[in-house]
Amino acid sequence: MIRNTIITVALLLSAGAAFADEPIVGNWKTVAGDTAAITPCADSYCVTLKTGKYAGRQIGKMQGKGGAYTGEITDPAADKTYAGSGTTSGSTLKMQGCVLKVFCKSQTWTKL
Repeated sequence: MIRNTIITVALLLSAGAAFADEPIVGNWKTVAGDTAAITPCADSYCVTLKTGKYAGRQIGKMQGKGGAYTGEITDPAADKTYAGSGTTSGSTLKMQGCVLKVFCKSQTWTKL
């Protein structure tokens, strides 16, 4: 019983470490100057605003690895959710939201 518990804890810790190694995890400065925290949540990465008018609001959920992520992103001012994607390159994150995969807007965030 103790051995199974130790193995389970070890597996959970190693899964958490894999998420932490992803380049999307961390705090990012948005185009508006707010801070967004991207953290592991279940099998995804949650995007939550930490500062600004919408502080505390989750504005996205992404899945992926190796610098390429897809999911949903919400414009908090309009309260509309779009198909989204994110791509990391060094200390930048290009976030994109699209309607019908045709009308897209992009922003580039900087890692803090």
